[in-house]
Amino acid sequence: MTTFRTPADEAEARAVQDALRTRVVLDETGPEPGAGRVTGVDVAYDDERDLVVAAAVTLDAATLGVIAESTATGRVSFPYVPGLLAFRELPTVLAALEGLPADPGLVVCDGYGRAHPRRFGLASHLGVLTGLPVIGVAKNPFTFRYEQPGPRRGDFTPLMDGDEEVGRALRTQDATKPVFVSVGHRTGLDNACAHTLALARDFRQPETTRRADALCRSVLREAIGSDRLTR
Repeated sequence: MTTFRTPADEAEARAVQDALRTRVVLDETGPEPGAGRVTGVDVAYDDERDLVVAAAVTLDAATLGVIAESTATGRVSFPYVPGLLAFRELPTVLAALEGLPADPGLVVCDGYGRAHPRRFGLASHLGVLTGLPVIGVAKNPFTFRYEQPGPRRGDFTPLMDGDEEVGRALRTQDATKPVFVSVGHRTGLDNACAHTLALARDFRQPETTRRADALCRSVLREAIGSDRLTR
């Protein structure tokens, strides 16, 4: 695993993204959907207290049963800047992943990979630092354009930046809003979409994201409660 260092300012952060994006692996298909392990990561913030909690939840890809969970709590170390959110989240996300007892398998981020202005969102950054296969599944398309996919589960359309396809708008449930899938590292786009559908059996979002979101929010509430007791 490559060591993470918080940049001093926005210019340094962008320079880090530009340097590391050359290390993204795009010519691997990735793990087989529905097999092995898959891990969701997510974060929750309390900006008033400068707290951030990350959760990593590993599921059995076939049954979607929970295999392992890990959380980490820290302080926000970088300001909110669109396009640079990875620098706020990565320290605690990496700590949560390191707390897992076994190989996480494919990692699913609630965010972007190639669907990023510098083609290096959280999913790509996390993949390069850890060497793991990672995909991004986001709730909105950031700044990119797309046509609405068909109304049925599995329908998709390309997410475009000019003439470049940076991801896909994918319908995970009939007649619901699409999610936005992009490659992070060591996984192809077709495979990333197949994983997303396999993980979103009953809900719009992948079960990995749902579980990690619920866990980090629960831990954050507990941390806030403990903080209030000590004030």
